[in-house]
Amino acid sequence: MKLAPNPFTHAIRSEQKQIGLWISLANPFAAEVVAPSGFDWVLLDMEHSPSEFTSILGQLQVFAAYPTTAIVRPDWNDPVKVKRLLDMGAPGLLFPMVQDVQQAQQAVAATRYPPRGIRGVGGTTRGNKFGRIGDYFSGIENETTVIVQVETLSALQQAEAIGAVDGVNGVFFGPADIAADMGLLGQHMSPPVWEAIWPVARKLIAQGVPVGTLVSDAGFARQLLADGFTFVACGSDIGLLGKGADALLAQVKDETP
Repeated sequence: MKLAPNPFTHAIRSEQKQIGLWISLANPFAAEVVAPSGFDWVLLDMEHSPSEFTSILGQLQVFAAYPTTAIVRPDWNDPVKVKRLLDMGAPGLLFPMVQDVQQAQQAVAATRYPPRGIRGVGGTTRGNKFGRIGDYFSGIENETTVIVQVETLSALQQAEAIGAVDGVNGVFFGPADIAADMGLLGQHMSPPVWEAIWPVARKLIAQGVPVGTLVSDAGFARQLLADGFTFVACGSDIGLLGKGADALLAQVKDETP
């Protein structure tokens, strides 16, 4: 059995625009509701959701039946957690709060087998179809997506060097935390936040580094993709459920005689 290519890794390398959705409901059944929608990628969140290994496994199994690539965000740059997620078959990881080159290098190292990294070797895992993929050890490094999240003013200043780290496939901007670091907590869509992000994003784009983010405005997501961003999540499962429920109730109240 041969190792299958990771569509998301190859898409962002070739600058193909990728539209994503944030998944935070932490439940395989909820994941199965949105899986047929056809997003290019989704982010299974462990940082700001109740997801743990078992629920992440169930969600990975759901998305495995669809063309959508499921990237996982661990709650920290923890090599033990990374090892377990990769063994579970996570096709890519988004590392939160990467502050400098050293932390980016540590993130990459956690996804690489020795001598190029520190990932522990498991012979029969879900990731290698329980030992059936003959070229897994030689090929998985080239397929695994490694994205690092820049989400402070200090990290923005070092983003070009972070993006240049060997093995980093993309840089993700976290506007909510950048806003907080600027004293604009809860104002992640305010102009000063994006005035801080855009010059850095343009420099990375010029270097050939794919850049991405999460926004909850479809029009702004389209604008980001048109202006050079490669991968953008345009909403979340929680946001869709909450806004849909609120809108439905408001509509019925308004239309009731």
